[in-house]
Amino acid sequence: MLMYSHLNELKQYLSEAHRQIDYLALKYVQRHSQNLRIVNERPEEIKNEFDCGFRLEVFYDGHFGYACTSDTSAQGFQRCLDKAIRMTKKLSCNKIYPFSLKTRPKIVGSYKSQIQRSFDSLTLQEIQKILRDCTLEMKIHDSIFNRLAEAKLSHLEEYTIDSLGTEIGQSFHLINLDLVARGISGNEIQSRTSNMCLQIGSEAFLKNHLLPLSKKLAEQTLELLSANNCPKGKFDVILAPDQMYMQIHETVGHPLEMDRILGDERNFAGSSFIKVSDFGNLQYGSEKMNITFEPGRFSEVASYSYDDSHLKAEKIHLIKNGLLTRGLGGLESFERSQISPVANFRSSSWNRAPIDRMANLNLEPGETPLETLISKVENGMIMLTNRTWSIDDFRDKFQFGCEFAQVIRNGKLQEVVKNPNYHGRSLEFWNQLVDVSIENETHGTHNCGKGEPSQVIHVGHSSPFALFKNVEVF
Repeated sequence: MLMYSHLNELKQYLSEAHRQIDYLALKYVQRHSQNLRIVNERPEEIKNEFDCGFRLEVFYDGHFGYACTSDTSAQGFQRCLDKAIRMTKKLSCNKIYPFSLKTRPKIVGSYKSQIQRSFDSLTLQEIQKILRDCTLEMKIHDSIFNRLAEAKLSHLEEYTIDSLGTEIGQSFHLINLDLVARGISGNEIQSRTSNMCLQIGSEAFLKNHLLPLSKKLAEQTLELLSANNCPKGKFDVILAPDQMYMQIHETVGHPLEMDRILGDERNFAGSSFIKVSDFGNLQYGSEKMNITFEPGRFSEVASYSYDDSHLKAEKIHLIKNGLLTRGLGGLESFERSQISPVANFRSSSWNRAPIDRMANLNLEPGETPLETLISKVENGMIMLTNRTWSIDDFRDKFQFGCEFAQVIRNGKLQEVVKNPNYHGRSLEFWNQLVDVSIENETHGTHNCGKGEPSQVIHVGHSSPFALFKNVEVF
């Protein structure tokens, strides 16, 4: 936790500085990360990282402005404040929209990741040995030439105060764990990977889960090396949750971010095919499509209690029975669009200004067991684990590649095929959704990029297995 003496210093800075400006907010961020990488049973990296600083937000003449610093002394604070006031007053002459302080509600609250075991319950040497054992489990054949196990453990502390009396403390424990088995046969290279990206403690390193998973990845890599290529044509396709997370991310999450829809985000990561007039009117997908924004979901990596505008995080349907009802826009986007807000006004750290970002964006499960879902398919396949992706600047036309696929004939799983790919258009594809399973998995990413200057952030996605009809496969 942050030192209380340090917090008292920050409060004192804010109290004294408030006399110079109508509104002032301070966000302090402190991150400690540990990185471990094992390749072919050999340690390749052990790294400790520490980062801290604060961001000041000021309000002048309907305009919000920011400045940041890693110098947390009184002198550093004053220099940062002078810059924030100077820049905000200058930029207020060319503001996009005249905001009010309604976009900064007064809140006192807190959040803490729910974990079973603290990070220090295992030493780095113990974690390193577990990762080494994972790569050893993959050593089932000489063809498996590259075996990787990598983990990043991050402890993140955030503290926000403002001149209205807001005081928010949030504490996060994040783990990103990657397993990779890579095999070669002649000129052919195939890989099977697994990623765990969760708010979780050291219970992530359970041997009775990680070791069997590691061996399975190696076995599936060998299967791919001897498999035929994926056939080309129209098929019914079941996408596993570890592929669905990317489908949700690219064809639902980014298109629904309101700053794209309002034209703020364009030249770096594209805009959106969605218009403000589509909310409440557009049939985004079939009746089986229910997308929720849920920043309070247990263990999902982008869980929190409050966003950077101090808006309380709540579970909200964005798409219900296929109908688009809400966007991913915070209080500032709400003032401009009048589309009801969600708590997704977020920044990656102290040195970036907040923007509209997806957080935990989930496809709700159904009532059909996976076995029954498979039995519905006469001619199709099931695809696992994202391998490649591509999408146009409007988040409309897309193409995805997966690592592993298995043919389904007459409701039965058959042979494995390699290099499976599919493509489509976002609205057409989601309207081809036939059913979703009762089984549900949580995935996520720690490196979703957006904005200028670029900021990389955690995003979570929970999804069932999903069956789509008449998908273009190649």
